[in-house]
Amino acid sequence: MKTIIQVVQHLRPGGIETLVLDLLAFSQADETTIIVSLEGELESAIEAWPKLAPYRDRLIFVNKTPGLTPSLIFTLAKLFKKLNAHAIHTHHIGPLLYAGFAARLSSIKHLIHTEHDAWHLNDKKRCLLQRFVIKAVRPTLVADAKTVANQMQLKLQCANKINVIHNGINSQLFIPGDQCLARQGLNLPQHVTLIGCSGRMEVVKGQSVLLHALTALPDNIHLAFAGGGSTEQQLQALALKLGINKRVHFLGRLDNMPIFYQALDIFCLPSLNEGFPLSPLEAQSCNIKTLVTDVGASKETLCPESGQFVIADNAQEMARTLLSMLQDHKTYQPREFVKQHGEVRTMAQAYASLRFVGNNKAAILGDSRL
Repeated sequence: MKTIIQVVQHLRPGGIETLVLDLLAFSQADETTIIVSLEGELESAIEAWPKLAPYRDRLIFVNKTPGLTPSLIFTLAKLFKKLNAHAIHTHHIGPLLYAGFAARLSSIKHLIHTEHDAWHLNDKKRCLLQRFVIKAVRPTLVADAKTVANQMQLKLQCANKINVIHNGINSQLFIPGDQCLARQGLNLPQHVTLIGCSGRMEVVKGQSVLLHALTALPDNIHLAFAGGGSTEQQLQALALKLGINKRVHFLGRLDNMPIFYQALDIFCLPSLNEGFPLSPLEAQSCNIKTLVTDVGASKETLCPESGQFVIADNAQEMARTLLSMLQDHKTYQPREFVKQHGEVRTMAQAYASLRFVGNNKAAILGDSRL
């Protein structure tokens, strides 16, 4: 049995963290996956995110202190040796910095690094640091989208080609359902048209733009938010100020996300920045038409027949496109697109195959159609 160690900065609800949990859940039969979180502590993390509970015996927290911590490299190196790690898989610059050098100190052959977005590389210091670390530890590089791979090539000046493995979701969990029952379960109104938006409530997620867009839509169109965050109260105040508070439903963090998507007529992701988001795949797997903003690799997640994208931070264009999509009564099957191009099992298999390719060899794995 081979031990694969996924290293993340923290284990709080988010796209990267959900993906890493999926890689654990869908590990290959001959592999055991362990997740190492640089920040945090086990019990408090589980309390904040109960989804972690079933995996508690596969989670290790090293409780990193704020700031640069060089000693963490040696702590991780000892941990990797103790666990007899076959491969280390890092996500984002912090884990790459610490776990990358630790993997090389431990003489671990397979070091994989996945980049989940590219917009942070616009920061010159961060970009130079990441370029240095990549040259020093020589990981096999993966981008979760072609857009990200192109930016990595441009800004990180990577010598080798970058593997592209698209993120995937569990299409056997996210399935179509009865809209009336779903709305009943969430205490949502039955006889309205419902737009849904899920994700962390932070400025970068653009929920305020969607609220402004709702003011330009007919009164029978409502909006449901799933998730929480630092801007939740501001968004509630904005809905009240705009006079649409009776049409906006704040559901908080939901553990049963399939029922949320099943309740919708359309899903909208209004982000100002993104990597390769999972929520559009989840919604479409439930056969829900989806609109995203053209940021990061968001539009790479869309079914070409039913999905639409608009420029970011433009409430008027968002409203016009949402109304057009709602008035389109054709029957679409975006679920079939997700099953073919965004399935978690395909993603997990692609990563497993990459561990047999060897470091620094070029390969394009997973779905290259997107």
